[in-house]
Amino acid sequence: MDKAGKAESLKTLRGVFEESGVVVVARYTGLTVAEMTKLRGGLREQGAALKVVKNRLAKIALDGKGGDAALELFQDQTVIAYSPDPVAAAKAAADFAKENEKLVLIGAIMDEQVLDASGVQDLAKLPSLDQLRGKLIGLIQAPATKVAGVVQAPAGQLARVISAYANKDAA
Repeated sequence: MDKAGKAESLKTLRGVFEESGVVVVARYTGLTVAEMTKLRGGLREQGAALKVVKNRLAKIALDGKGGDAALELFQDQTVIAYSPDPVAAAKAAADFAKENEKLVLIGAIMDEQVLDASGVQDLAKLPSLDQLRGKLIGLIQAPATKVAGVVQAPAGQLARVISAYANKDAA
């Protein structure tokens, strides 16, 4: 890679580390092209992306973010999965790692915090941002639905009482 290519790659990596909610670091030794394509597709469905990185450039791009623990993540053949949603990349990478033992999760970087492999697994178990938004909207709408049911209940009861008297008189 020439000097201009390294500078561009470094700029891209800095942007990834600054703008992503999470950056999951994994080793991909032994993955075929078809398996990497499947992994990229799974990440894309979750709103995440995958990038094979040069360890030296990644360490420079971190620029002290996460300290020494973050630097230790980048060894051997390294790939990063990243997304704005802190759960999406972790969930997609963990799901793929369950199916294929060649992808080994090493850890993740969230802002200044560095997670180990078990931390990535725990993060993958959390609901995604969209799921949390759906639950929140459901919780907000539930009281309004209950109030409408309570307000309508007396009118319904009154109608049943009148209907019962009408049926009694008819009989």
